[in-house]
Amino acid sequence: MKQELEALREKAGRELKKAADRGRLEDLRVQYLGKKGEITALLRQMGKLPADERPEAGKLANEVRSFIETELSGRAAEIKEAETAERLKAEKIDVTLPGVRRTLGSKHPLSIELDDIKEIFIGMGFDIVSGPEVEYDYYNFEALNMPKDHPARDTQDTFYINDNILLRTQTSPVQVRTMEKQKPPIRIISPGRVYRSDAVDATHSPLFHQIEGLVVDRGVTFSNLKGTLEILLKHMYGEDTVVRFRPHHFPFTEPSAEVDVQCFSCHGEGCRLCKGEGWIEILGCGMVHPKVLSNCGIDPDEYSGFAFGMGLERLVMRKYSIDDMRLFYENDVRFLNQF
Repeated sequence: MKQELEALREKAGRELKKAADRGRLEDLRVQYLGKKGEITALLRQMGKLPADERPEAGKLANEVRSFIETELSGRAAEIKEAETAERLKAEKIDVTLPGVRRTLGSKHPLSIELDDIKEIFIGMGFDIVSGPEVEYDYYNFEALNMPKDHPARDTQDTFYINDNILLRTQTSPVQVRTMEKQKPPIRIISPGRVYRSDAVDATHSPLFHQIEGLVVDRGVTFSNLKGTLEILLKHMYGEDTVVRFRPHHFPFTEPSAEVDVQCFSCHGEGCRLCKGEGWIEILGCGMVHPKVLSNCGIDPDEYSGFAFGMGLERLVMRKYSIDDMRLFYENDVRFLNQF
């Protein structure tokens, strides 16, 4: 048995040195050290040896087992090191090669213009405020001097959640909330998403963006409103922009007006863009109705104010001669890349 164990040690040593991968090493481990391996088979024959030879044979068998285990561990480390070196060689990076150019995104046209408008008003001392898009009927209508039977409250135009809660149809509720919490002087704009029950077409959407403004203080006049809006529109459309104010009616302002700019294409002569009128409607405005001030706890005999509201999509469409509002929401990269 001593000769068989010595021969087994030499054989195992040679085969382990020749093993080229981990799979071969595992096969050799099972062949020599497994439950049915060659070491186990020899140990089972020890019962046939004379009693005085068994201790020496057992000692030698343990030495052979230890030798094979050590060789297995050593060869496994060598194979792992070789595999790592090969992988590093294959994964070598040439840092002198040009990089892969990635396509970078950019601001959406609505965000571009909204940020520009915010900067204009911040420069005039306005604060930017926001409010909830799910709103109470009181803030969206009643506090703005719109009684229960007013046409603007028709369910054809408004998304009602229940009799008292709705998706806001304008950002004017933010103005009411601000006047309740803050006493004059007040100078704010409230940009945000609003919702109307409109069919989707080139100029209408059930979701769009409004920018509404409010100024309340002692001695505020319509001239202040006119000057503020002229500054805004001339900044957006150029210093040669011609602006006009037309009498109109809004429940929450008195007097009220619609603001038009002279057509950029025909300069007032009439064309397809302005539908032959020579003017393009931009926004609505007016002096804050005394009842609205009273509803918010502000004395209309001491304070006055003006308010205005405009649709962001309409402003951007007119600035860039875009004829379909749906382009803003379809994520067509060919359209967005132009900005």
